[in-house]
Amino acid sequence: MTYCLAIRLNDGLVFMSDTRTNAGLDNISTYRKLHVFTPGPDRTFVLQSAGNLATTQEVLDRLAHDLQAPGTAESLATVTTMYEAALYVGRVSRIVVDAHRAGLMSSGADGTATFILGGQIGDAAADILLIYPEGNYIRASDDRPFLQIGESKYGKFMLDIAVRAHANLAVAAKIALASMMSTARANLSVGPPYDLAIYRNGSAHLDEFRITEDSVILERLRELWEKHIMAALHELPAVTDLDELVAGAPTHHSPGSS
Repeated sequence: MTYCLAIRLNDGLVFMSDTRTNAGLDNISTYRKLHVFTPGPDRTFVLQSAGNLATTQEVLDRLAHDLQAPGTAESLATVTTMYEAALYVGRVSRIVVDAHRAGLMSSGADGTATFILGGQIGDAAADILLIYPEGNYIRASDDRPFLQIGESKYGKFMLDIAVRAHANLAVAAKIALASMMSTARANLSVGPPYDLAIYRNGSAHLDEFRITEDSVILERLRELWEKHIMAALHELPAVTDLDELVAGAPTHHSPGSS
């Protein structure tokens, strides 16, 4: 399993991915799932991946090949908008899956992959898009300016908090890490090291960080998170108070009842 997330903020973009890949509890490996492309001075792309590892790696190889091959009609260096880039990545992904479809079907394997593509081209607004295995995409909305792939359910509420709080890049990075920690705690197939990337609008530059399992930052955040969660629990009403509140509530009878 995988967990990758991307947040679009007023000041830029925040990306975070885990690195754990497993084919059973006794076969756990580490692979990077956050990939950066800077094919020109006017553009920066981040591609996060979830799904079949072989498909993901071949897609990455094809994207790199298209950038290096002379006379290539389409690549991340030639697209002019983020949605064109998303459609291009989606087509490459479908080509890879179709090329191996017979073998995948014979073994009963799911060879599909899902991607989050983020970045900026020229003076256009930075954006994040989720690319489905079918090759189409969705863009993060203004009301919900974040995207997740992989094991998304455990860490979603933290991203909702970031949206409601109008977090800046620094705070959003902490929230992204808390979202990742919540997911990893609930699902052993998600785990460190974690890759974090922060993009500031208009900079054409990406700050990248790797957070290892023995990271002081990770341990400190875990301690503070648990401390404040426990403090919040102590402020909740006692169960007896809730029982008394419910017991004291007026009874409403439906028509015709006795």
